[in-house]
Amino acid sequence: MHLELDSRLPCSFEQAVAEVKQPRLLFHIARPMVHFAPCDGTVIPKQWRERSYWFQLKLFGVLPFGKQAVRISFAERPGCFVVRDNGFSALIRQWDHTITITESNGEVLYRDQLDLEAGILTPFIWLFARVFYGHRQARWRKLAQAGFDYDKA
Repeated sequence: MHLELDSRLPCSFEQAVAEVKQPRLLFHIARPMVHFAPCDGTVIPKQWRERSYWFQLKLFGVLPFGKQAVRISFAERPGCFVVRDNGFSALIRQWDHTITITESNGEVLYRDQLDLEAGILTPFIWLFARVFYGHRQARWRKLAQAGFDYDKA
């Protein structure tokens, strides 16, 4: 199933790109709905690198939701930056999430696109993802409005 959500961010294109490259952004905007804890000796760098990372997920910080592979890759062209997480877990066979940041007429457009496959659970996981990405985008906007001051947002 496919999901797509857009937001306009009150920041510069360069600032949005710099932030999306940092794992701390993911951890911040996912909370409190999802907590990511590195597992299996995974070391989280200050900036994402193109590789796989394994996380233990917890819903609302307490309900275990299994291990998830986050497989990061990047693409860049003038006025556009793309981060792709082509991840998976035992429950979710495909979690292909693409973040696209574009600059247009002095604005920054942030887009989440997700293609997921989880067998019979796909519609339920899609519904959760819809709520989750709406939450993430609201947290992104709030953080951008706070000038990326993580303590204030």
